[in-house]
Amino acid sequence: MSRIWVLGAGQLGQMLKHAGMPLNLDVQAIDIESQETLPLQAHEQVTAEREQWPDTVATRQLASHGAFVNLQTFPRLADRFSQKSIIDQLDLATAPWQLVDSNTSAEGLHEKLGERVLLKQRTGGYDGRGQHWLREPGRDAVPDGWHEMCIAEQAIDFDEEMSVVGMRTREGECFFYPLTLNLHVDGILLGSVAPLPRLGHLQEKAEQMLAKLMNHLDYVGVMAMECFRLGDTLLVNELAPRVHNSGHWTQAGANISQFEAHLRAVASLPLVQPTVKNTSVMVNLVGVDYQTTWLSVPGAEVYWYGKDVRPGRKVGHINFCLTSGGETKRALDQLQPLLPAMYGEVLDWLRSQLD
Repeated sequence: MSRIWVLGAGQLGQMLKHAGMPLNLDVQAIDIESQETLPLQAHEQVTAEREQWPDTVATRQLASHGAFVNLQTFPRLADRFSQKSIIDQLDLATAPWQLVDSNTSAEGLHEKLGERVLLKQRTGGYDGRGQHWLREPGRDAVPDGWHEMCIAEQAIDFDEEMSVVGMRTREGECFFYPLTLNLHVDGILLGSVAPLPRLGHLQEKAEQMLAKLMNHLDYVGVMAMECFRLGDTLLVNELAPRVHNSGHWTQAGANISQFEAHLRAVASLPLVQPTVKNTSVMVNLVGVDYQTTWLSVPGAEVYWYGKDVRPGRKVGHINFCLTSGGETKRALDQLQPLLPAMYGEVLDWLRSQLD
């Protein structure tokens, strides 16, 4: 049995571990706070479920291993300044932006980028964290301590948010899942649906964009590209060099999940174009307590992460991949009373995409 070490033992690491079992891979997900010396062998592979990690005994050992796949990519994409610079270098469309340096003022940002400007901290920050809006020209200010530490983006009045998850082998062969339509509420992904026939005409464009990025980085494994759709134009929002929340539907909706695909690429196992079964939907469980009643909903595939429940924290998700949109809508109808009232908006949105 081949062994793959995963830097990070959150839900993504655990789902990689689960996906490794049918492949005869011993996947070891390691807590980033671990002070343990690991029995790491020279011939074993290392990957990561996250872009950044603290300096501990375990992370230092893993990050210095000669077979840490994509090691040089993580710092380049974890910093939004260098990530955006790569996107510009490859002439891929993205929102107008600039680095907020020591001389940057809010007035100057409004003058260059418009009335609504979003500041994003260069590192860290996810699910809407690490962001600050400038919406009042003449009254705004860049927060203390944010100069040199953030970028500024022009607010985009997009039509929809979507993502594409792709994978690349060591030999440079690329495969892709269908475009996924996503719903974010307060910066947190709450629902996804894929594939949708009405987005099919954008698939080739999205694949070309992500392939250009993966090839430039000589990337191995799964990468996600989040986009804004404006008509038939796709703007790259952010990149994730790892398995991604918006690809969770592939656990139910494809013969090869994103987790299996990543492991196949890292382990140099055969990788092929995944076969998509039916239109799938994913409901993210955020800050809600576990309910066994979810298991009574026909077609529900529940993934619980075993985390302490806190407001705004992703604690699980539910996938559906049924034979028709009507069946899926009926299942969502049954799920709705089993979730907090705020999920009414999410389930309504998912049902509307299935019409």
